[in-house]
Amino acid sequence: MTLGSWPRRLRERLGERGLAVLVLVGLLALAVVPLVAMPAARCKAFGGGCPRPKPPVRADPVVAKEKQVVPAEAAARGAYVALGDSYSAGVGAEATVADRNPLERCHRTSKAYYYEVARTFHFAKGSAFWACSGAKTADVLKGRYGEPPQIDRLNAGTSLVTLSIGGNDVGFSKVLGGCVVHLPWSHSCTEQGKDIAGRMAKLRQDLPALLAKITAKAPDARVIVMGYPKAFSEVQGVGGDNITVSDQQWLNARAYELGQLVRQSAAEEDRRIAARHGRGSVEFVDAYSAFAGHEAGSPDPYMNGLALNLSALEAEPRSFHPTAAGQHALAQLFIAQINKGPGRPLS
Repeated sequence: MTLGSWPRRLRERLGERGLAVLVLVGLLALAVVPLVAMPAARCKAFGGGCPRPKPPVRADPVVAKEKQVVPAEAAARGAYVALGDSYSAGVGAEATVADRNPLERCHRTSKAYYYEVARTFHFAKGSAFWACSGAKTADVLKGRYGEPPQIDRLNAGTSLVTLSIGGNDVGFSKVLGGCVVHLPWSHSCTEQGKDIAGRMAKLRQDLPALLAKITAKAPDARVIVMGYPKAFSEVQGVGGDNITVSDQQWLNARAYELGQLVRQSAAEEDRRIAARHGRGSVEFVDAYSAFAGHEAGSPDPYMNGLALNLSALEAEPRSFHPTAAGQHALAQLFIAQINKGPGRPLS
């Protein structure tokens, strides 16, 4: 294109020099537009304005692995199995002739908290009741009264386990008997402290080992372990049964110590499960104050008082065990914990 080919009026108005400047500006604009429209070309040509690469988005391997579920759903997606000792079996809450069957040596009764828990939730694979009176940690693993080991009732399809254990390992029945029956040659109630401390130390090893075996047998289950309620109101003449107020305080303190041992063992096993991103959990239910105002000897007791077998100089099994009302109170604690969850995400 020559300047002579431009319209005569525009050429006369701008002059030859002005028209040349206009043509030059137009050519420069044509050269710059592609660079503006193409960032990569501009970056390559001028070395500036290059876009920064975006870092790759990576999914959290833990969060992305499985979706989180509501605690109650996690508990009910499989089978519910109730294990443990007399507090779980329902000793002391006898309500029917069958509950008093002397041939039923595990003394599983119709008012045990198990039944209320089983009715509250719909367990996809059903429920089973295998707690046994007198059971220790070793009995859960080896069986009692000719029954198979309680732990053998668990499998990969178990989603909820409830458990009370440790009272018999510590020997609370004998300790209570020693506090009630004051014979001339017997020791005082509190002099049993050394023996209890030794048994507590052994339980501190046996209980974590048991919980580890339970979670290995039922890796997807929520395992909820209960502490023990205090039996006495610590008021003179109320549920005393020949036990002084100071001895009541001492016995309640031992129940509290046992509960803390159970709490610590449960928390340790749960931390191990969380560390390996397991689906299950181990949780603690604090029952120490569950019977507050309803201790043994109160007008509306949740705890049975002393029933002494004088011929054998020992307390009968139902002594200082929950009544039917007490079992209902324990059921409410378990139900609340099932709905609450372990305080961390469940997958």
